[in-house]
Amino acid sequence: MLDIKVTRTQTPKAKPDQTKLGFGTYYTDHMFVMDYTEGQGWHSPRIEPYHPISLDPAAMVFHYAQESFEGMKAYRTADGRVLLFRPEKNAARLQSTHKRLCIPEIPVEDFVQAVRALVHEDKDWVPSEPDTSLYLRPFTIATEAHLGVKPSNTYQFIIIASPSGAYYEEGMSPVKIYVEDEYVRATPGGTGFIKCGGNYAASLAGQVKAHELGYSQVLWLDGVERKYVEEVGSMNCFFKIDGVIRTAPCVGTVLPGITRMSCIELLRKWGYEVDCETRLPIADVMAAAKNGTLEEVFGTGTAAVISPVGELRYEGEIATVNGFQTGPVTQRLYDTLTGIQWGKIPDEMGWTQEVE
Repeated sequence: MLDIKVTRTQTPKAKPDQTKLGFGTYYTDHMFVMDYTEGQGWHSPRIEPYHPISLDPAAMVFHYAQESFEGMKAYRTADGRVLLFRPEKNAARLQSTHKRLCIPEIPVEDFVQAVRALVHEDKDWVPSEPDTSLYLRPFTIATEAHLGVKPSNTYQFIIIASPSGAYYEEGMSPVKIYVEDEYVRATPGGTGFIKCGGNYAASLAGQVKAHELGYSQVLWLDGVERKYVEEVGSMNCFFKIDGVIRTAPCVGTVLPGITRMSCIELLRKWGYEVDCETRLPIADVMAAAKNGTLEEVFGTGTAAVISPVGELRYEGEIATVNGFQTGPVTQRLYDTLTGIQWGKIPDEMGWTQEVE
C-alpha cells in the first residue's frame, strides 16, 4: 500500500458553472504525483496543489515520446455518493502500455489507491448536474535529461482531474463518421493497442480532413490491406448487421477499451450474438447499408460512453444508418452503462467502487 503524503492547497479555486463545463477545460485543486528512479523503483507518492510541471528541456518525453496515459471518470449519484467505474481495468491497461514502451509498471492496487486518494481529496469537485462527471487523466512521462535513444532512468506518474460535461455537445444525437482510406492509424507490431500520445498525434491529419468534410470522427481501416474496420479516433466501433453485433478484434492494432469490454459483456448477458474475433471488411459494412441489413452503428469510449453513428462516408459513397436515428441496442447500452455509472440502476455487474 502506498504511503501518500497530502499537501492541501491554501488557495482553493472557484468552482465553475456546472451547466457550462465543456470537456477538459477546468482542473481541480490537487494532483497526484509519484516518482520513479532506476534502482529505487516508484517512490514518494503524494497529493499536491495543482501546479505546472518543471522539466529539463532535454527530458526524454519531449524528444522520444516515452509517455502513456489513461482516461476514466468519477460520477456523483443522486444521493451524493461518488463512484468509480472499473478502475482496475484502467490500471491493467496502463501496465500493458508501460510494458510496450519500456516504462516500469505500476501495480494495479497502487494505481487504484492513487486514483481513489485524489478523488477523495477533490470530492467536492465531482459535479452533480445531469451528464456531468469528474474526468480523470492518469499519465506517465519520461523525465531523464538525455538525448540518446534509450528508456529513461526516471519517470513521473501524475493524475489530474477535470470536471466535465458531455464529450459531444450534440449529446446522444447520431454523429457522422468519415472512413479514412489515405492515412493509417496503426500497424501490426506497433503501438495501436496501447494509450500513448503518438497514436493520437498520428491521427490528427485524418481528423482534420474529416472535419473539413463535415464529419465528427474518423473510422480507421487496418494498416496492411486498408480494408478492415478498426476503431474511431477516440472510440471503439460496433456494427449491428443482420442481428449480429460486430467489432474489431483487439489483435495489436485496436485499443482494448474499457467501455468496449463492458458493452460486450452486457450484450452477451442480454442474449445478443457478439463477434469480436473476426475482422469486418468496410465493403461488407457498405453493402449491408445498401441491402438494409446494417441496423445500427455506435462508438464506445470513456469520454462519450456511447455515441450513435448516423452516417458513414467511404470513398465518396454515403451510407445512412437506421434513418439517422439512435437504434434500440445503442440506446439500451447507453441507458444501462450511464445508469450503473451514476447509480441510477443497481450495479448487477459489480463494476463500480464507491469513494468515501
